[in-house]
Amino acid sequence: MALEDAKTQIDDAFRREDPRGLSYENAFAGATSFLRRKYTRDLTGIDLAVTGVPFDQAVTNRTGARFGPRAIREASTLQPYDPPYGWGYDPMSEFAIADYGDLAFDYAKVWEFPEALQAHIAGILARDVGTLVMGGDHFVTLPILRAHVDKYGPLALIQFDAHSDTWVDDDMERIDHGTFVYKAVKLGLIDVERSVQIGIRTSCEDHCGIHVIDAPEVHRIGPAAVAEKVRGIVGDALAYLTFDIDCLDPAFAPGTGTPVWGGLSSAQAAAILRGLAGVRLTGGDVVEVSPPFDHGGITAVAGAHVAVEIACLWGWTRR
Repeated sequence: MALEDAKTQIDDAFRREDPRGLSYENAFAGATSFLRRKYTRDLTGIDLAVTGVPFDQAVTNRTGARFGPRAIREASTLQPYDPPYGWGYDPMSEFAIADYGDLAFDYAKVWEFPEALQAHIAGILARDVGTLVMGGDHFVTLPILRAHVDKYGPLALIQFDAHSDTWVDDDMERIDHGTFVYKAVKLGLIDVERSVQIGIRTSCEDHCGIHVIDAPEVHRIGPAAVAEKVRGIVGDALAYLTFDIDCLDPAFAPGTGTPVWGGLSSAQAAAILRGLAGVRLTGGDVVEVSPPFDHGGITAVAGAHVAVEIACLWGWTRR
């Protein structure tokens, strides 16, 4: 569609006929689907489904991440006019991407949530469609991992985070965003020798054997060396990427539940993500964007950019 035709377009979220291609709808108008992709539960011909998980009942500090998917979608409307910078290809044009909407669940029956989310993701994967998830707090990654592992087997985990989320918790019924990695390891979901955590800057006694590239090391060796190190750890293993927005320093992402100073800049994160091109992702998520604590929407903007970078990584090995 030519830019001069934009004035005739409205609500690509409902009216888009071709799931591929850029969008020139006014950023300030229309329904805010992710990257102006069409809202649909029909996955016929779809390569990648973007879905929101508005759940924040597993946090140890500030709630608000339930509003993350909505904010990320709105922030993403600034991006579908041009191919993502620095990738050399446009996933919006090469792949059929749909906004699958949000997971529906009963917020008053928290104990039912993990199974509901796992089934939601499994239903998408059963159609041989990839998933890109917008959280929600970081607990959501555990049911998502379960669904992916049911399809692909144990995966390498690439985790961007200020916290390791490996605090000991052997009660598998507890729902806690600070223990999901520990549980994933104990459940055999993660290939720890091929897994890596990036940006860590909080103390934890046990990282469960997962490689750690903490924030001071990122600052010391630089994004290119970090990306090379991550690729060396993951190798040719199938991997899942999870990006907790608190990996970024609060200067770049204040809108999150447990901010920690000394984190990555948005420029460092972008360079590392782009440096991971070629890693074989089955899917990914961006979590812990908490709009009530955001300023000027800058955390949501960061979250939307991270989500696009994950889409680029997902598509890189499928071109």
